[in-house]
Amino acid sequence: MDNPVVQEILEKQVLTVAKAMEDKIDEEIAVLERLDLDDIEVLRERRLQQMKKMAEKRSRWVALGHGEYTEIPNEKEFFSIVKASERVVCHFYRENWPCKVMDKHLSILAKQHIETRFVKINAEKSPYLSEKLRIVVLPTLALVKNAKVEDYVVGFDELGGTDDFRTEELEERIAKAQVIIYEGESSGMTSKSRVPARNVRQGSTSYSSDSE
Repeated sequence: MDNPVVQEILEKQVLTVAKAMEDKIDEEIAVLERLDLDDIEVLRERRLQQMKKMAEKRSRWVALGHGEYTEIPNEKEFFSIVKASERVVCHFYRENWPCKVMDKHLSILAKQHIETRFVKINAEKSPYLSEKLRIVVLPTLALVKNAKVEDYVVGFDELGGTDDFRTEELEERIAKAQVIIYEGESSGMTSKSRVPARNVRQGSTSYSSDSE
């Protein structure tokens, strides 16, 4: 590199990062050295139990249809799904290009987030649900957690206002409602467009399946 000042700055940055990594490794080694065989066995057993529980969860999720992006045949099935799965992303769609774009991204996310059920339902063939959930613009995603609609993604306005948004942008937006488990920056953030939760089970502002 021609500029010796820049070269010196870069070298210092590299050394700083290397020192931080070295300190972290030394700290982890020190922790391991302080453990006796009983401690290691306890940690091993705890880890095995965690892995077993996760395997059981995955099996249950797969049995419920998680991991795939599927269509709901009727409104009644919607209520069964949101009661069975803790987290659901439901795409209210019609046969148009914007909804096909949304389909593409949701198909990808369904495979990446097995903890959440990803489904779609034809809004024009679901007048009861569309009215009760106030679905007007298509596509609209209803983000459901514990049988309550926690939030909506309406059209592409929050995704740059264009149909060429990235899957990661949609992933981050859904994560704001905590309907997927996401390790990115937006995880746990509160959406500015957050709406009051709407219970899909009962009550005057709820969406019970009684009228189906």
